[in-house]
Amino acid sequence: MRDSRYDILFEPVQIGPVRTKNRFYVVPHATAMGMTALEEMIAFRKARAEGGWGVVCLEETMIHETSDHAPLPDPRMYSDKYIEPLSRVVGAIKEHGALAGVELAHAGASGPAIYHREHPLSPTTKYPHYFNNPIAARTIDRQDIADFRRWYRDAALRAKKAGFDIVYVYCAHNLSMLQDFLDTRVNKRTDEYGGVFENRVRLLRETLSDVKDAVGDTCAVAVRFAVEDRRRQTNLTALEDGRRVVEALADVPDLWDVNVSDWAWDSGSSRFFEEGQQEPFIDFVKKVTDKPVVGVGRFTSPDAMVSQIKRGVLDLIGAARPSIADPFLPNKIDAGRQDDIRECIGCNACTAEVMTSSRIRCTQNPSAGEEHVSGWHPEDVPAAHDQEASILVVGGGPAGLEAAHTLAKRGYQVSIADAGTEWGGRLVRERRLPRLSAWGRVVDYRVGQLQTMPNVNMYLDSRLGAEDVAGFEADHVIIATGASWRGGGLGRNHDEPIPGHDQPHVLTPEDILGDRVPEGGNVVVYDEDYYYMAAVIADRLAQAGCKVTYVTTASDPSPWTHNTLEMVHVVNSMNEAGIEIVVGTAISSIEKSSVKVSRQLDGRQGEIVADTVVLVTGQLSQDELYHQLVAKRDAGLLRSVERIGDCLGAGQIAQATYDGRKAGMRYGATAE
Repeated sequence: MRDSRYDILFEPVQIGPVRTKNRFYVVPHATAMGMTALEEMIAFRKARAEGGWGVVCLEETMIHETSDHAPLPDPRMYSDKYIEPLSRVVGAIKEHGALAGVELAHAGASGPAIYHREHPLSPTTKYPHYFNNPIAARTIDRQDIADFRRWYRDAALRAKKAGFDIVYVYCAHNLSMLQDFLDTRVNKRTDEYGGVFENRVRLLRETLSDVKDAVGDTCAVAVRFAVEDRRRQTNLTALEDGRRVVEALADVPDLWDVNVSDWAWDSGSSRFFEEGQQEPFIDFVKKVTDKPVVGVGRFTSPDAMVSQIKRGVLDLIGAARPSIADPFLPNKIDAGRQDDIRECIGCNACTAEVMTSSRIRCTQNPSAGEEHVSGWHPEDVPAAHDQEASILVVGGGPAGLEAAHTLAKRGYQVSIADAGTEWGGRLVRERRLPRLSAWGRVVDYRVGQLQTMPNVNMYLDSRLGAEDVAGFEADHVIIATGASWRGGGLGRNHDEPIPGHDQPHVLTPEDILGDRVPEGGNVVVYDEDYYYMAAVIADRLAQAGCKVTYVTTASDPSPWTHNTLEMVHVVNSMNEAGIEIVVGTAISSIEKSSVKVSRQLDGRQGEIVADTVVLVTGQLSQDELYHQLVAKRDAGLLRSVERIGDCLGAGQIAQATYDGRKAGMRYGATAE
């Protein structure tokens, strides 16, 4: 039964001519499922509607050939041929009583338009700032502006025919022609669309009016607007033109969807941003307009959601990442099951795969992106082929916990054992590092679920050898014993150990994770992992009073964090901590009190003072037990065995939970 404190979340909200069933709103967000992945798009959106969200929106949907983010796949609405396919998405959303929204967009200069080999468009000539394309955007003239307005109107009419309830005009994330017109750094025009504020806001006003005239009788017209550009110094701030836009157009749209720019600040990771971090920038909007307001903040707590509404910050609780992590979040709150919510950990594994043009994924929710491809439902699993069958999972990290949970939900008799005194595997120690505490939710959710299941036995402080496992006589054994950080410096640049790696002042992440932290002195942290670990260790050592130099062979620090939208924040935090950053450089040898280095581009030699060296170069799977058990299986002493997660191949936590789900879903499939 729903807690009465949360009744306000289930009140309907009138948005122009349409009415929501509740205040839960899946805002437009990228999925890397374009028109060629229609079935995946349908299944993904349908799952969120089934989970109880009152509104489910599609991401940037391009209105013209001059606007595309190829190779990133986006939906399209610039031809009548797209009406029928997208109407199928609408049908899937409405099947469960949700309203369907579409974010009609023109990317302006940020869209290289390479798919159709068009010229990108801009208020004034500008180079696109995405993908480093050597393509100059051309300045649009008055005919182009007339065409732009027509493109928006025609796309809105197509959206109406497809059955969408909410039609967006997009002006956010530094990915919009309309935002470019507002930005004085981009808009250098001297005609009626440039210069003073009234001129720069003209095209946004006209476009909103055009769309309302075209479809406003049956469709709500929303504007997605970034009230502040946090990426750089600009006139678009909540105290300046960001506020003036809302004041000037307060009653024009039916809905204000407000956020900050660009994406690295809007979808800021939990390493650098707390829940609700956008409130100081968007809280003025409801004071300016009487129209409903939706915003985001990685909201996972129903109490925080209620607070946003009661304090007059938002009317609708927007979500992108929380709806990916748990599509059934609204239904769980409605049923009084808020303890069962899979809370978003803010790791941005979802954005990383979108940035690499891959299908969206999620660390917390392995079914994300797999709804159609693998047939995985976020909540429901197929029943066990034999409820008396027993499975032993060895290893209580993300992969093992997910496998155990999935198998237990199916009805199998599950035992899970771990050699440690805490559940979590790699996350037992990693969650205690700077800025990584939220990642512990991966463990907390699964352990909390398993502890309530009568068909699960859980054993900590239980190191099992091959004889122990064989003696368990399980029908199936899953080995999830993880990985450990390698020594020697073997990695992307070194096929052989780095000379001097075996000295006592040379450490690995295993040492730092085990609280072997040097007390001051000069420390070199060497990164060939390219994700978070080296930067987090550098942060930890700086906090301990060390003078840290971060060295990497990559051309950027922590380069994978470009995809998780964290790189700018990683660099800023290093600068604030006084960490020196050296890129494009390899360690060639380690001396007693220094490291010899070589620049990657020209081979120039150098030396950096180092009392301690930490080598963050890669991980090795801990698969010895698995291979011992394979021998026993081949000798007829064990029924079946498999390995998953980091034990199979070290990688991201999202891969580990995916492996766990896959193992849980496929067991017994041939017998069913």
